[in-house]
Amino acid sequence: MKQQKSLILVFLLLIALVLFLMYGLPYLKEVYRNYNNKGGLEMVEENYGKDIEKAANEFNLSPEYLKALCMLECDGKHYIAPRFEKHVFKRLKKVRDGELTNYENVTQEMLTDASDDALKNLASSWGPFQLMGYKCLLLDIKVKDIRGDEAIYYGAKWIDMTYGDFIRKNRFSDAFHHHNAGHALPKSGKARTHDPNYVKNGLKHMKYFIKNKDS
Repeated sequence: MKQQKSLILVFLLLIALVLFLMYGLPYLKEVYRNYNNKGGLEMVEENYGKDIEKAANEFNLSPEYLKALCMLECDGKHYIAPRFEKHVFKRLKKVRDGELTNYENVTQEMLTDASDDALKNLASSWGPFQLMGYKCLLLDIKVKDIRGDEAIYYGAKWIDMTYGDFIRKNRFSDAFHHHNAGHALPKSGKARTHDPNYVKNGLKHMKYFIKNKDS
């Protein structure tokens, strides 16, 4: 009888352990992650400063611009949740299914074998610069590359390829606007970004990093 009770106790403990590993541990990890996931201008430097400096040097881009962009897009946080864009998913799905010729240079040929889950990844923004997943097609890489350890490098490479000249010509307002809206700031000066203060805030963040670059 005692042996039977011991076996039952062991069985219950095993069930409790399995449940903890399945539900309790992931929850505790998420709580710990959120507690330690601080944001802010100083955290941009702490979490991404060295990688940004390296990438900026390689692609001849302003490190202060990239740091300001990082602040705009992820607040300098280390753990960054992707942002799913439903309208982008719908357009990519139409391209894959032949209902639309292309979407921002993404053609049906590129999406032939893409499942709906794959399209969701392509329709989400990732990493410190919140690069849309489908941008990886231009870079000939996988989505995991723009959300992993090399996210800064590939983000800077995409920026260099698409609107890097704006940065090299010190047209920073156009650069910020292009990153968010896909084109330079309109001649009217009226931004078409999701946040009307996106460009203004980007320029303000740049001033902070310029002021503190030697400190």
